[in-house]
Amino acid sequence: MIMPAHRAGRTYWFMRGMQGIFSLPALILLSSFIGFAGFASEAGLTMSETVFMVGIVWALPAKVLLVSGILSNASLPAAFLTVTLSSIRLMPMVAALIPEIRTRKTPLWVLLLISHFVAVTAWVFAMERIRDVPADRRITFFSGFALTLSASAMILVALVFSIVDELPPLLAGTLFFLTPIYFLTSIWASSRDAVGHYAMIAGLVLAPVFHQISPEFDILYTGVVAGTLAFFVQRSVSSKKPTKERP
Repeated sequence: MIMPAHRAGRTYWFMRGMQGIFSLPALILLSSFIGFAGFASEAGLTMSETVFMVGIVWALPAKVLLVSGILSNASLPAAFLTVTLSSIRLMPMVAALIPEIRTRKTPLWVLLLISHFVAVTAWVFAMERIRDVPADRRITFFSGFALTLSASAMILVALVFSIVDELPPLLAGTLFFLTPIYFLTSIWASSRDAVGHYAMIAGLVLAPVFHQISPEFDILYTGVVAGTLAFFVQRSVSSKKPTKERP
């Protein structure tokens, strides 16, 4: 007799989360780590250093910025600030996901631990599927996916690190470029409010402008200005909508 999903235990839901490694978001992200391994190798990092970075600095853009800082001989405080500012963008994702998966009995240390694994891929995967998971099994489900994805990325980088330099540069660059393309399309599709779409459109227009004006802080300026514009556009649109009169 097959047990109904809503009555299944933690092992079942952890395994369900692990199966997400075969989803399109996970496969695209893992393919991007092949390109990242080559990038780290060119920067002079060893395999152990790169694998450690993959595990401890989970978001791929933050790792790219850190390696870029190494290539440009940036100071440690500058590299720390760059990675910190890059990771701040994940705070709204954590704030949106945690209320969906926690319960009143969830320990604080568990929430802090799984917050480390909240990046765009894990967030999109979870937000699309979490409502179909029983409330008391959602952290288990998310943990199964996030831990498997992180471990798979570390193993993949270790396996390809020694041979990635032999890949054609065009192929490595293409694999590396898949992630931002997926991030853009998936965030657009998963956005629940029009303000998210407004912000993305404004960001795509303003990013090249700020890159020419201040390439060191173009991402920061683009995010602040595009988000602010999107907020006021949304308020303007909402104020023009006619309000329904109560009978």
